[in-house]
Amino acid sequence: MRPESLVPGTIQPMIKLSGQPLTLAEIEAVAFGKRQVSIDSAAILGIEKARALVENIVADDAVVYGISTGFGKLSEVKIPAAELKDLQLNLVRSHACGVGNPLSIPEVRVMLLLRANVLAKGFSGARLLVLETLLQMLEKGVHPVIPEKGSVGASGDLAPLAHLALVLLGEGEAFYDGVRMAGDDAMQWAGIPTIELEAKEGLALLNGTQAICAVGGLALARAQRVAHAADVVGAMTLEALLGTPTAFDPRIHQVRPHSGQMASASHLMALLEDSEIRMSHLEDDPRVQDAYSLRCMPQVHGAVRDALNHVQGQIETESGSATDNPLVFANEGDVISGGNFHGAPLALALDYASIAITDLSSISERRIDRMVNPDLNEHLPAFLTAHPGTSSGFMIPHVTAVALLNECKVLSHPSSVDNAPTSGGKEDHVSMGMTGALKLRQIVTNAEQVLAIEMLAAAEGLEYRKPLKPGKGALKAYETVRSHVSRLDKDRSMTADIERIALAIRDGEFDGF
Repeated sequence: MRPESLVPGTIQPMIKLSGQPLTLAEIEAVAFGKRQVSIDSAAILGIEKARALVENIVADDAVVYGISTGFGKLSEVKIPAAELKDLQLNLVRSHACGVGNPLSIPEVRVMLLLRANVLAKGFSGARLLVLETLLQMLEKGVHPVIPEKGSVGASGDLAPLAHLALVLLGEGEAFYDGVRMAGDDAMQWAGIPTIELEAKEGLALLNGTQAICAVGGLALARAQRVAHAADVVGAMTLEALLGTPTAFDPRIHQVRPHSGQMASASHLMALLEDSEIRMSHLEDDPRVQDAYSLRCMPQVHGAVRDALNHVQGQIETESGSATDNPLVFANEGDVISGGNFHGAPLALALDYASIAITDLSSISERRIDRMVNPDLNEHLPAFLTAHPGTSSGFMIPHVTAVALLNECKVLSHPSSVDNAPTSGGKEDHVSMGMTGALKLRQIVTNAEQVLAIEMLAAAEGLEYRKPLKPGKGALKAYETVRSHVSRLDKDRSMTADIERIALAIRDGEFDGF
């Protein structure tokens, strides 16, 4: 699936929002326009009860944080009732100070989805109208321009969510029908009435982790495809290097029963089934065992799978969590200030995912080196070219992989260990989760390209093992590579080749192998 724009596909059943946890598959389907969203009718009563409590507080002129007070360091300032609408409007305007490139359309769509789901949970105190407007924007394709930088991930993703909220008010900017325009124009073209915020509603739109969850969640979905593709390309490389699948024997993994390790080993065995290459050197192979980058694929790839599964759990739990502040508990008649907006549960998890995908890129780079290095590549031609010296073959694609890996290593330093107090010291510990999400997105992009280079090299290596065929899964992967990129019969720029295969990995073309 391509993150830059919506892609066509079969529309799946409607998702009805009630504040429930959403699966990663549901999130990605909405991101790319493959599932539509509506409000679950059962959620409406809770939304209206919470709103009624907020309106009673306003009518009673009670002092309650977020409803009749300032924010952050100014939370002790009582706001007169006549100024409550100005308070919410000024909150949104003042917090919309993000910088950098706009988030992609799918990322913005997930933010709209997740923010709507938070409101549907019934603890925010916003009117049903606010939720309905968000869903109209999602349905009709009004996508706010949201700069990607400016959130520290505590008090929520304030700046990104403020840019989203501005468009509901007819301010800011949005993409509509492929054109960037003023938010008011986009809403008018789409036929969506803008709204005027009432008490608590600006805060209900701004507090939360929806930017972290959107960017991190979509990056995670891509990371899972990368982890699957790592087994596929690893099997191709093993065949090109005349390796043995002995280390994938299920008995080895049953006595160290990490679920990811067992799944990866089983996947590799299936990919290598019916290998003519393996049978050709089964009886007279003097080697006892393969190098770690081949032999330990289940252990490394499996550990990555387990890490990503953990992160998926965090993302899905967060998608159905009330993350704004204060929270409105209508049944008890209480409005309670807490810290559910703090992004630590996501920040730590996304750093974990970044480390895992960096390690996956690392083992892939080691396999690339083994294929191009004439001292290690089991009699394949140096740098996988039939004319070493005259031609450089895969010499520089390997260098590119090393450069990409270096960037992954730098980016995999955890952002969650950093802290800088904000808001006059009131917000004195922050998660830096948005930084973690953006880093993960780049690391995954790099990993797609590293694996693409390995896949191209492995396909080239398999050319030199013909007429023998690799295992049936590895053969299918080879054929898919060749449907995009021809053999390297002479030197050429390989930039486009790498990008084609990286995109094939991103689009899930190797998911069924």
